[in-house]
Amino acid sequence: MKEGTIFRSFNSRDSREVTLRAPKWSDLDDFLYLINSLVEERAYILADKQYTRESEVEFVARLLSDLERNYRVSVVAESGDHVVGHVEVTPKTGYSHHVGTLGISIVKNYRDIGIGKELMIEAENQSKALKIEQIQLEVISLNSRAIHLYEKTGYKAIGVLPGSYKRDGEYMDCLLMVKQIPFTL
Repeated sequence: MKEGTIFRSFNSRDSREVTLRAPKWSDLDDFLYLINSLVEERAYILADKQYTRESEVEFVARLLSDLERNYRVSVVAESGDHVVGHVEVTPKTGYSHHVGTLGISIVKNYRDIGIGKELMIEAENQSKALKIEQIQLEVISLNSRAIHLYEKTGYKAIGVLPGSYKRDGEYMDCLLMVKQIPFTL
C-alpha cells in the first residue's frame, strides 16, 4: 500500500470532517503526540512511559515498510490536518497467518464521536487484502469505553487472563476478544 492513500471521509457525530487514510512520514509528530498524550493521561493502554522522537522514527519507518510490503494494515484518522486516531492489524505467522492482532488509539478530545467505530470498520476492510479471516485483540478489563466499542463492532469476549497488567501495585485483568472477518476472493 502506498503511504497517504485515502480510503474515505466522513463527518463525526459532532460534525468534524475526518479522513481515513494510510499513514505517511509527515505523521511522525502526530504519532508521537498521540502515544505520549495517552501515556500522560494514564489511559488503559500497555505503554507506561513517554516515547522519544527517535523511537517514534523507528516505529514509523517500520510501519511504512510493512505497509509497502503488505505485511500490516494501518489506518489513521485525520481531522484538522492532524492524526487524531490510529488502528493497525498485524498478521500472525505460520499456521496462524489468517489471524491478525488489532490495536487502536484515539486522542482524548476525539473519542465518543464515531471515529473509533469507523477506524475499526476500515481496518477490517483493509485486512481482507491480507487474507485475514479473524481479528483478535487484548484490552485491559477496566477500559469500559474500549470494550463497548469492540462489542458494538461485533467482537466477542472469549476469555480473561487474570492479573496480566499491574499499575501502581494494582493488578488488572486482560480481556481477550475476537471477531471473524468474512473472507472472499
